[in-house]
Amino acid sequence: MNRDNKRKQYEKGYYKTRPCRESFTCRTCGWSVFPQGAGSSHRNHCPNCLSSLHVDVEPGDRASDCGGVMEPIAVWVRKGGEWAIIHRCRRCGTLSSNRVAADDNPRKLLSIAMKPVAFPPFPIERLEALAGD
Repeated sequence: MNRDNKRKQYEKGYYKTRPCRESFTCRTCGWSVFPQGAGSSHRNHCPNCLSSLHVDVEPGDRASDCGGVMEPIAVWVRKGGEWAIIHRCRRCGTLSSNRVAADDNPRKLLSIAMKPVAFPPFPIERLEALAGD
């Protein structure tokens, strides 16, 4: 069952109080995604490419009509040390935060985390000048 059909099948807010046990095929990389191994009962992104779909307005409500691909653009560390992924919808630009799952691709997570270091928003040569002041 794909996510679009699932959204129509259950009443509004169904996944806010119940676990999501359905599997799906990632629209970005084609990976078969299963709920087992996530370390949570709420699988919301592909563990291979970390992409998701814009199906929620609030987590678990399936109220968004956008349906666009949510691409991972950053990671951040929540209070207590738990990592979360920042997703941005390619269609409408909405930002959301989703906790990292136990089986997420560690190389992909680190590549997203290191992107600001690899591509700083200023010329790296300016660091020496700034350190001398």
